Amino acid sequence: MNTTINAHILGLFSGFPEHHFSDDIEKVLRDNLPKRDSIVFISADPENFSQNDDDRDGMHGMFTERGLAFTRKHVIDRRTDEEEAIRLVREADCIWLMGGESKLQIKLIRDLGLVSELRESRAVILGVSAGSMNLGRLVAYVWDKPEFYEAIGLTDITIKSHFEKGEWFIPALLEMSMIHPIVGMEDMSAIFVKGDDVWKTGNIYLIEKGEIKPLSDKETLHVLCFGR
Repeated sequence: MNTTINAHILGLFSGFPEHHFSDDIEKVLRDNLPKRDSIVFISADPENFSQNDDDRDGMHGMFTERGLAFTRKHVIDRRTDEEEAIRLVREADCIWLMGGESKLQIKLIRDLGLVSELRESRAVILGVSAGSMNLGRLVAYVWDKPEFYEAIGLTDITIKSHFEKGEWFIPALLEMSMIHPIVGMEDMSAIFVKGDDVWKTGNIYLIEKGEIKPLSDKETLHVLCFGR
């Protein structure tokens, strides 16, 4: 698959356990968000309305503390109808796919007709945890019965967020990697894709053919992001 990314820049994050951007991530956001009118968060726990509101405010606070506040902030969840969701995505300067339950998030996105909207959007599009996983073409789902499922397809890369060696999901990832390569991202790491360029920050691993090794080669990362 050869992937074309329309987004101004795509950012894939694993997680921010202390709820702060690193200096490296802040610089990329600052360089690519000169206009900050509207930011839209897409929930991965769509019926937990109070938590979604809290998370919207908390994640926007990460921008605010770096001097990158937006004029308006919104969250899309099960309170949002299709017409409003499409309008919010089309008007957004930044779209952030939140963490949580990846399958609940992709169902919400499909139900609201947002897959094509996200693929066509030229906004800054960011994802964290479940959100970064759903930005890829395939998601390596390790809970219940491990399987790959199709997601949005803004990039060809398959992410496993919150990666740490020795975690309970490693055997499942090793087995699944015999079918398709998976990229394991430690918290505070990031992958950015802009045009035909791709780069990373933090600790990131390639899981392929039952082996785990650090992902340091930019050419390999490019192939993973844009397709073989």
